[in-house]
Amino acid sequence: MPTNVTADYKKAEQAFRAAREPGERLGCLKEMLRCIPKHKGTEHLQADIKSRIKALTEELAGPKKGAARTGPTQTVRAEGAAQIALLGPPGSGKSSLHAALTGSHASATPYTKEPLPGMLPKDDIHFQLIDLPPISADHTENWMANALQPADAALLVIDINDPGCLEQVPMVRDQLADKKIYLIAQWPGLNESQAADHAAESDDELRDPFHIELPTLVIANKIDLCSGSEDVSVLKELLDVDFPILAMSAQTLQGAEELGDFLFRGLDVVRVYTKSPGKSAEKEKPFTLRKGQTVADVARLVHKDVASTLRYARLWGGGRFAGQQVGPQHQVCDGDVLELHSA
Repeated sequence: MPTNVTADYKKAEQAFRAAREPGERLGCLKEMLRCIPKHKGTEHLQADIKSRIKALTEELAGPKKGAARTGPTQTVRAEGAAQIALLGPPGSGKSSLHAALTGSHASATPYTKEPLPGMLPKDDIHFQLIDLPPISADHTENWMANALQPADAALLVIDINDPGCLEQVPMVRDQLADKKIYLIAQWPGLNESQAADHAAESDDELRDPFHIELPTLVIANKIDLCSGSEDVSVLKELLDVDFPILAMSAQTLQGAEELGDFLFRGLDVVRVYTKSPGKSAEKEKPFTLRKGQTVADVARLVHKDVASTLRYARLWGGGRFAGQQVGPQHQVCDGDVLELHSA
C-alpha cells in the first residue's frame, strides 16, 4: 500500500473492506480510484483497483452469452448474523458437517465444486455457513479469494483421526496466504486486547488493501471415531498455531451447540429488536449487528429512508430507563428494543 494517502482514500478503503454486496464494493473501488494520489508509487495499486473494477462490473452484468464458465461469477450474498466459510483438506468431512448443521445437500456429491450456502440456527438468529471446495497442496480454486470476500470468519475442518491432519492445518493456511487470504487466531469478541493489537499491527504494516483476514476456528471433526478429549488436547499441543479448537461430529452433532455459542461470542454479535409506537416489540426476527454499532446502524438496516430522516429512538434495555430517548450515535447492546422516530 502506498504511503501518504489521503484521509478520503483511507475512508474509501475502509468502506470497501466493510462492504459485503458486490455493487457496494464496486462503488467503494471507484471512490478509491478517485481519491488515490496519482504518482509513480501508486501505479501498481491503481492498476489493481482498475482490474477489480472491471471484474466486478462484468460480474454484476452477468455472464456473456455463450461464454464458458470457469468458476462462480458471483460470491454468495451474505445473510443472517454472519457469513462463515468452511475450509479444509479433502476427506475432512467438511461437506458432511455442513449438511448435518444446516440441512443442506452438501454431502450428496463427493467434491464440492461451488460455494454452497446453508443456515445454522442459534436461538432466534442464524449463521450462514458456506461450504467451499477442498484445499490441497496441489490445488486451490483460483476464485477462492472472490468467494471469501463477504466472509466474516472461517471454520478450518480437519479429520482428527487422520495422522496427516497436523500438516494439513499449516498447508491450508499457506495455500490461502498465497492468494492474500490470511487465517488469524484473533476473534473480535475473544481476547479483545490481542485483536486490538493485531489491528494496530496491520495498520502499521500498511499491507495490500485487498488482502483478506478471517478469524479462524479449527474444527476437529469425526470426534465420535476417536477417544475424545485426550486426542483434542494432544492436537492442541502439537499444532504449531494459536487457533481455538472445537471437537465436533457430523454423525452425532457433538459440538453443534458450542459452535453457535462460540460464533455469537467470538464475532461480538448484538441482537436488536424494533417496535412501533403503542405496539409490542417484534421479537421473532431481530436485526443483528456488532458490538460498538449504533442506533443509526439499526436504522440503516431497517430502511435507507428511515436512516436518512432519523432523529432519535426510544430504548428499552441496555441498563437505561424504559423508553428513554437516545440519539443516533448511541451504541446498542444485545437484547435492546428500539422505537425509531424520524423527522
